[in-house]
Amino acid sequence: MVGAPATADAVARARRLPTLRVGLHIVLVDGRPILPPAQLPALVDRAGHFRNDMAAAALRIFLDPAARRQLAREIEAQFEAFAATGLPLDHVDCHKHFHLHPSIARLVIEIGKRFGMTALRVPSEPIGVLRRIETQASSAESFVTAASAAYLRARLRRHRLRTTDRVFGLAWSGAMTEQRVAGLLMQLPDGVTEIYCHPATSDKFAGAVPGSRYADELAALTSRNVATAVNRAGIQLTNYCDLLSDARHQLLR
Repeated sequence: MVGAPATADAVARARRLPTLRVGLHIVLVDGRPILPPAQLPALVDRAGHFRNDMAAAALRIFLDPAARRQLAREIEAQFEAFAATGLPLDHVDCHKHFHLHPSIARLVIEIGKRFGMTALRVPSEPIGVLRRIETQASSAESFVTAASAAYLRARLRRHRLRTTDRVFGLAWSGAMTEQRVAGLLMQLPDGVTEIYCHPATSDKFAGAVPGSRYADELAALTSRNVATAVNRAGIQLTNYCDLLSDARHQLLR
């Protein structure tokens, strides 16, 4: 999130960790733009923030050519801001998976390829795996979301861009506990999997989502039980840029 308040600190930390692969999290909803809000009247509210009503924003982007032109300029500005950090670009995704919108996906792909983008997240989560861990688990995917994810995956294939076979973190967003993460590791299907979390040292900070268990997610990622599950399952840790085709289980790190 190149426009977030702690961006400079995050970039400095990433530079001290040369093996850490960093992606661009494009923000087009529920946040502030990189460009001056006056240049994005179709996308922001009176306070200069992106609109929070995703359905209304998505409809306007689909119907309004001016909104799409403004969107293209903002997406390009965020890619430029990431490039200015000097960090290698591992992958790209959008806040709240807004790149499932076909117009946004098209622009991210067209602009991203100019900036060296080689991989994009497809947020597709198999509910069957979740229910092997918790029988009452419910899917975060609607029919529209699933169809949009399938369309996005096909589009990435045409553009020869990398993605994973599946992603976990949608249904249990904000609650990826040690038990759930370890359970997922023991139930991974063959192929390449991404598990994403929102770890933090505290559950109370500016912008925190009420009810999210950020500290529990950090504990899960640093848990010995989780590390043991990775080893027992024979999982190979990788990243978007180094995805392999010959390993049985791969997990993004």
